[in-house]
Amino acid sequence: MTSAVEPPRAGSGVPAVRLSSFYFAYFALLGGVAPFLSLYFHHLGFSPARIGELVAIPMLMRCLAPNLWGWLADRSGQRLLIVRLGALCTAVAFSGIFIRNDYLWLAMIMVLHSFFWHAVLPQFEAITLSHLGAQSSRYARIRLWGSVGFIATVVLLGMVLEWATLDLYPAVMLGIMLTIFACSLLVPAPPRPAASMAGEAVSGFLQQLRRPGILAFFVCVALMQLSHGPYYTFLTLHLEALGYSRSLIGFLWALGVVAEIVLFLFMARVMSAVSLKQLLVLSFALAAIRWLLLGSLASSLPVLLFAQLLHAATFGSFHVASIHFVQRSFDERLQGQGQALYATLAGTGGALGALYSGYAWHGLGPMWTFALASLAAGIAALVLWRRLPG
Repeated sequence: MTSAVEPPRAGSGVPAVRLSSFYFAYFALLGGVAPFLSLYFHHLGFSPARIGELVAIPMLMRCLAPNLWGWLADRSGQRLLIVRLGALCTAVAFSGIFIRNDYLWLAMIMVLHSFFWHAVLPQFEAITLSHLGAQSSRYARIRLWGSVGFIATVVLLGMVLEWATLDLYPAVMLGIMLTIFACSLLVPAPPRPAASMAGEAVSGFLQQLRRPGILAFFVCVALMQLSHGPYYTFLTLHLEALGYSRSLIGFLWALGVVAEIVLFLFMARVMSAVSLKQLLVLSFALAAIRWLLLGSLASSLPVLLFAQLLHAATFGSFHVASIHFVQRSFDERLQGQGQALYATLAGTGGALGALYSGYAWHGLGPMWTFALASLAAGIAALVLWRRLPG
């Protein structure tokens, strides 16, 4: 299994196992957050609107934190130190959840821990690509272990919560956060790019941002994450209301990520056969279809299974194509800011998606809430088709 994720690199070996272990732990945390955080807040007695607000806070912090950390990383060159400090401070800040459970306190915890959490992934993506060097096409083979970590948490935690109280949830999340920090200590520093003046970096970043199709891409990243708002915020509650058990819901979440992993295994071949533009447009178009199915026909298990398999496109191919698009659009010294802007626009869209779905869920119902998500993804597909070169 190790050989499947350990690509060679001229002159040195890629620390693939250590990189993969970090992705495993990081996305294991997301596997606990995405399906179960809103369920935990529901367990505490909050309304759909309050749940949407609390879930949106980490996404709102994603609008601010990545750019700050990305600028600091590009200026200092200390990406790995920022990853390690971010992981440790995330766990320390989150531990405050054991003190109180009122709305304002939880909102503060969401703000504080997510400010540090969002320092981590954009810089680690840049670290991974630096280690890979010219073999960036092998990125998906390393990144797929993040999907394995997501599945492990979703399935195991779903089974545990079938018989255990949700009061156990914060302790599990804190344990995973500490594991992320431990994994970060094992990752070696990447090769450092040549130093540049801060002013030159800023002007160069803005110049590259104005190239054809770049701004359109980032706007569509926000639209894609906005369209995921009902999915990440209310899918578990939606499926519970339709009569699905928590263990089955966990397996349904996992099924989507299994489809994503299968795609990752063949992503190098896919990317050699189609352009980034074609891959992105197709991902958005399939997202539009997926949200319509989840909003209207999720009571049918076969339809639900098919919709979850589409996660291979709505996250898998979209994310890998986006990471490569950012890498090709910004030079080495600006990778931190490029990946950070990608995370920021994704956070902006995700926050808006969580907020609108929180307010729309009670007033419009699941069908129309997911229909709005489908509309956002469909518009983005058209924008990319018209604006991206090639």
